[in-house]
Amino acid sequence: MEVTFCQKKLDAFPLHLEQIMLLIKCLKWLWKDKTDFYAAGNLTIYYSPNQKKSEYFRGPDFFVVLGTERKTRKSWVVWNEDGKYPNVILEILSPTTVNTDKEYKKELYQNTFRTPDYFWFDPYTLEFAGFHLLDGKYQPLEANEKGHLWSEQLDLYLGIHEGLLRYFTPEGKLVFTPEETAERLAAKLRELNIDPDTI
Repeated sequence: MEVTFCQKKLDAFPLHLEQIMLLIKCLKWLWKDKTDFYAAGNLTIYYSPNQKKSEYFRGPDFFVVLGTERKTRKSWVVWNEDGKYPNVILEILSPTTVNTDKEYKKELYQNTFRTPDYFWFDPYTLEFAGFHLLDGKYQPLEANEKGHLWSEQLDLYLGIHEGLLRYFTPEGKLVFTPEETAERLAAKLRELNIDPDTI
């Protein structure tokens, strides 16, 4: 019984991790020329008013901070970052975290972090929801005709594509990964009778 439970946790982790990495990779590729943002996954945010790392910390699955220096960090320490909290947070739901993500964390991100855009997504059931902070309270975002939700902070849509959460431009076009971009370029070259492997 214990082995089965552990195996289920191990089986669930790769998809969870793949989703986080995909969000980070696509945003960094799309914003490759920008130097004023920070995107991370599974990184601890320290927010103690007493500036103590031993109290008040949380590790969102994915978050983006705008208007900050793009550099490597071991953690996000609010009092060392001009008091900045994430502009966007996304939590990936799992059976063990679903209630915390929908209740405690939602309240924390609304009342303490004051994070403008909060999303959650379950890569197994494909449950997807988003909220925007309006007058101090999270208001549910309404999906467009494609089922995508608008992130005012990112100026992008988020929506499900082939079972994973992806970004879409304001015009509704999928934001590609670097690998997808390279594949499309290679295909175009082949159409022109150019072997991409010889370039």
